[in-house]
Amino acid sequence: MTAFDAMRYLRRLGLEQAPVGVEGLRTLQAAHMAAVPFENLDPLLGRVPLLDPAALGNKIVRQRRGGYCFELNALFGLALEAFSYRPTTVLGRVRNGASQGGARMHQCFVVQVEGREWLADVGFGGPGAVWPVALDQDTPQVLPNGTYRVRFDASCDETVLERAQGEGWLALYGFDRSPVRPVDLEAANHLAATWKGAPFSTHLMMARHGEEGRSTLFNRKFTDGSKAQHVLVSAEELHDVLVRGFGLDLPEQTATAVWDRIKDAPLER
Repeated sequence: MTAFDAMRYLRRLGLEQAPVGVEGLRTLQAAHMAAVPFENLDPLLGRVPLLDPAALGNKIVRQRRGGYCFELNALFGLALEAFSYRPTTVLGRVRNGASQGGARMHQCFVVQVEGREWLADVGFGGPGAVWPVALDQDTPQVLPNGTYRVRFDASCDETVLERAQGEGWLALYGFDRSPVRPVDLEAANHLAATWKGAPFSTHLMMARHGEEGRSTLFNRKFTDGSKAQHVLVSAEELHDVLVRGFGLDLPEQTATAVWDRIKDAPLER
């Protein structure tokens, strides 16, 4: 796969026809997040992910791997352009409940369709929205996997995506509208994959939105879609979870290499 193959990408997602309009955008985003897991195996094993279309197609489509935000959203952006949407790349700062975000190390999109702007994102490893979120609406939006809202934070000139949690709201990430060039993404990707201030080179982090709900894996702690938790105890068990739980096509030696990196790692961040 030397360039983006739109139809092969759709087959990877289990879709049969190209998306159209807002409903098509919702279908595309949800299908991507169900079929392609968030995973950071490459940074964890000391590799900086490649973002060119050929590499993304080979890894995620042909090899049926996942990726982290810069990979997942780079591929998603190619799809949006191929299907005649109008995506604008933005860079965000992950908050995960904090009042301010960290470095600009999260890529997502503002998409104009049917006269409205939507936040589209398949690469947030946390509890992100499986449907695009309308950016012109400040009231809560009830989506298939939770209730979300956007608000403007004037202190840092960011639009913040939040998810309802208990009696309050959890700030997931904020983004601004500064123009983003390819070199910005290249630099942010390298920083995310190698910087010790980011979690991707030191912790295994995985997520997938299945029919039962969102499954996650943090180092050895696996939580399935029903919220049942289990601590993995061997490389063989890790391999089984990677294959059965997240749909990855991986050799056992890769699971062994990952296990060697996480066997003594903490179960919580």
